[in-house]
Amino acid sequence: MSVLPPSLRPRRLAARLRQRLDRADRVTVAAALVAVAAGVLTFAIAATVFSHHSANHDEGVYLTQAALLLGGQLEFHAGPLADAVHPWFFVEDGGRLYPKYNPVPAATFAVSMALFGEPRVTLAAVAAGNAALVYLLGSQAFGRRVGLAAAVLFAASPMAVATSSAFLPYAPTTFFNLIFAVAYLRSVRDRSLAAAGVAGVAIGIAFFARPYTAVLFAAPFILHALWRVVAATRRFGDDAETPLLRALAAAGVRGLPDPVRRHGLTALFGTLFVGVTLAYNVRITGSPLVFPYQAFAPMDGPGFGERRILGHSVEYTLGLALESNRYALQEIATRWVAAGPLGTVAALVGAAVALWGWRARGDPRGLLDGATATRSPAVDGGAGARPAGSPAFRRTAALLLVGVAVSVVVGNLYFWGTHNALADLSDPTDGLASLFGPFYHFDLLVPLSVFGGVGVAAGARALSAARERLVDRGVSSAAARVALAVVVAVAVAGAGVAAVDAAADPIERNAAVDAKHEAAYAPIDEATFEDGLVFVPTPYGEWQNHPFQYLRNGPGLDGEVVYALDRDPVENFAVLDAYPDRTLYRYGYQGVWTADPEARVTPKLEALDRRSGARIDAETTVGVPDRVARAQVRVDPRRGAPGGPDHASYTVTAPNESIAVDWAVTPEGVRLPGAAAAGDPEAGEPVPFDPEGDVVAVTVTLVDPTGATFTYRQEVTVRVTEGGEAGADGARVEAVWPPERSTCRLVTACGNEGTYLPDDPDEHSEWVVFETEADASGE
Repeated sequence: MSVLPPSLRPRRLAARLRQRLDRADRVTVAAALVAVAAGVLTFAIAATVFSHHSANHDEGVYLTQAALLLGGQLEFHAGPLADAVHPWFFVEDGGRLYPKYNPVPAATFAVSMALFGEPRVTLAAVAAGNAALVYLLGSQAFGRRVGLAAAVLFAASPMAVATSSAFLPYAPTTFFNLIFAVAYLRSVRDRSLAAAGVAGVAIGIAFFARPYTAVLFAAPFILHALWRVVAATRRFGDDAETPLLRALAAAGVRGLPDPVRRHGLTALFGTLFVGVTLAYNVRITGSPLVFPYQAFAPMDGPGFGERRILGHSVEYTLGLALESNRYALQEIATRWVAAGPLGTVAALVGAAVALWGWRARGDPRGLLDGATATRSPAVDGGAGARPAGSPAFRRTAALLLVGVAVSVVVGNLYFWGTHNALADLSDPTDGLASLFGPFYHFDLLVPLSVFGGVGVAAGARALSAARERLVDRGVSSAAARVALAVVVAVAVAGAGVAAVDAAADPIERNAAVDAKHEAAYAPIDEATFEDGLVFVPTPYGEWQNHPFQYLRNGPGLDGEVVYALDRDPVENFAVLDAYPDRTLYRYGYQGVWTADPEARVTPKLEALDRRSGARIDAETTVGVPDRVARAQVRVDPRRGAPGGPDHASYTVTAPNESIAVDWAVTPEGVRLPGAAAAGDPEAGEPVPFDPEGDVVAVTVTLVDPTGATFTYRQEVTVRVTEGGEAGADGARVEAVWPPERSTCRLVTACGNEGTYLPDDPDEHSEWVVFETEADASGE
């Protein structure tokens, strides 16, 4: 007969051990499923909601940079064409174009581009990795159940869902920050030099990616490491018979206190990557202390006072910082964490539970699962060392998470980016923050999710205790389980509805943007380019990929299609001369391009060719509706040239159903024969244009009896070639054909609002006819 109590008998111990292992395995498997689900969801959203990229044009910067890295380049070498192919947020330096951002996020996208031909695989991997790392971090601080709940909350946060699904740097940087945090705590808990090295490499890479973000995240860990190193060296010095410095020299690395070796190794690897960052600065900007973003906009970094980027500037004061960041935190708490306000309440409850656990039992995990401290080898060595996995370690881990929250919040006061992302502080649907959340606070999701997990686990523990009390009071076990199941079902349903509701608004807003982009890029998607050259418009100024980030050039500027900005005629001809054998296109649209997703445009992709000869004769035919009293025909160059008239014109009275206008481009200028035929011989003289390159407008303005007008406008890009100055022997003219055409009501020029769409007659009145033909003679 056994003398051991039942609880200590081998069979019972084995059964209990299997039960605990099974429970741990179930939690681990559940966490793995959460991570996989986060990755799948991210890929699905990236491929659907962001199929043509988002309203944040930084995506184009990182994808262009990724393509450069795959091509073995850090920059474009565009030479004299730099202005024509200048991407958004790239710095131009003597024909060299380099991005304002450091290359780490782009490198992560380049990996999946190289392996799978699809950069969205990186987005999925990073989202899955972040969820898994939050699980590990929460498990280290509060136990596996908390880690699982934290992973769910992080993966379900609208800011994580939206931001992780776009080609932006915030989720990848957090991925490396989380590796650092998990490895750092593992190095402390297990006295692992390997983990300490991993921590240093991870935070070094994060620094290379986004220096300020990495510093804010690492700040509490750095303070903790310094504190432990100072404490350990003091003990070491007190125990040594010789002075401290001599003892350190005599002992060598292996004789150093354990915290010094571990944290020193972390610092060493982190510092090495700081060196890599500075070396990259030297390679790109020429100075180790000048980051590329500073070269792009010197007043765009952290700090107060005047902040400026391109044409946007603001006097960034502490008051404005407090107002902007208060609003950002309010938005995060109510809209951008999982389940919105419910998620924030869970985090606050979790923080309160952790604090109560510390005060009541000295263990922040004590109120969650009744865990007791386990005795393990000392962590820091020497007298008073903390046992690994002890309540003291978990308290340290939790305090470091609190430190991350404080550091991120306080540190972002010093950077004006949050103010810019919010746009209008009175409108939560305005600015980039309305689509992705206050993304400069992305790391704040980590402590919010972990403490939210504490709140969820505490709630589950409270429900379990309530069931036990019901059973103690005489309620049957089955009835107690049913009551508990009902409460859990209601709580889960409520939290689920809140989570879906919180995520729905930003997803819908981003989906509306994508629908606009999909319609705008339809002609591009339908085209098959072979050695194509496409001119694209410049609604936001002379930038590639701003706004058309879907239309990006390859690293060699020589792929199946090259995109060039449609600019000044001289500059456009320089592009044409650089690519003489390519098939030409002009991408345009009817409408006004704005950030408003409801303001759609109707696109067109028009094939172009180059007409060249001693003379180009053209005929333009336009339709005329009833009740038109007269028509004014006019030609005038944009630049012109001295020595002749600046325009030619004539009037057609009582026009028929159509008007045919003959005009010609010669080296001497543009001729309008109808002007001379109308009785004004001088009006028939050629109107000179700039021989280096000019835009000649030919307009037909219809006027009804009330004075209302309707104008057919076409603009053709022309120049004189081979003969030098206009009129020289052997001179020829060249034109890009067909002209850009538009139809305008009440004004004679209306830009893209009146773009003529020859392949979409439903966009115009049935009487509108706009045809133009040209023949080059003297080939």
